[in-house]
Amino acid sequence: MLKLATNLTFMFTETPFVERFARARAAGFRYVEFHNPYPFCEETVAINRAAQDAGVEIIHFNLPGGDWAAGERGIAVHPDRVEEFRAGVDSTADLAVELGSRQLNCPLGYPTDATSEERQHGTLVDNLRFAAERLAARDVTLLIEPLNPITHPGYPLIDTAGARRVLEDVGHPNLRIQYDYYQMQRSEGELAETVRQNLEHIGYIQLADNPGRHEPGTGEINFRFLLDDLDRLGFDGFVSLEYTPTGRTEDSLGWIAEYGLV
Repeated sequence: MLKLATNLTFMFTETPFVERFARARAAGFRYVEFHNPYPFCEETVAINRAAQDAGVEIIHFNLPGGDWAAGERGIAVHPDRVEEFRAGVDSTADLAVELGSRQLNCPLGYPTDATSEERQHGTLVDNLRFAAERLAARDVTLLIEPLNPITHPGYPLIDTAGARRVLEDVGHPNLRIQYDYYQMQRSEGELAETVRQNLEHIGYIQLADNPGRHEPGTGEINFRFLLDDLDRLGFDGFVSLEYTPTGRTEDSLGWIAEYGLV
């Protein structure tokens, strides 16, 4: 049986953040993720209490991604922000342990024309190696996620083959791929076969249907086949729902029972 999680940044958004943990548990989820706890860092105790009171585990969130509101999606590629990146790794490692999360995703950032592609890639590799080593000491896995170039033009990682090359360049066993069915349907297709060929390198999976990034059954992706295939392959990680519900979150979950996942 697959272990399903829900993303509290996308789902149960009709209520304030700390109230979403209880709603997630009432909907049947034992595991939750979210993008960024940093706006709520002063409420870390409240976040922990909300998760514990609800009986859910926080399993995943992001390393600092720069000025998210201004459109930044990471700083790991920027040579002039290495100290900022590495300080963020250390502080977030502490936060992950405090919140009980054993996985962190690293947004890479958008390259700029001010620095050569070679230097930015070298910076990224060095930063990821640093982060993988630091997080390994805390028993926290580091993840990188390819994003589709349609909604993320200019992002340096857009497919699974590119993610594999980064893993090879970094050369650290604590770095794995975060595979998002929605993102990769838009980038490369061949979802089932790509997962099969790269399963040993995939540490975390997210899903949403395409087009629209809504719940399974609203678009073109055959999730019944894909999720059954994950079971057949023996995938033992988490599959997280990172979609925008077409209505109230609870009303978007009927597909889970239909697919035999509860």
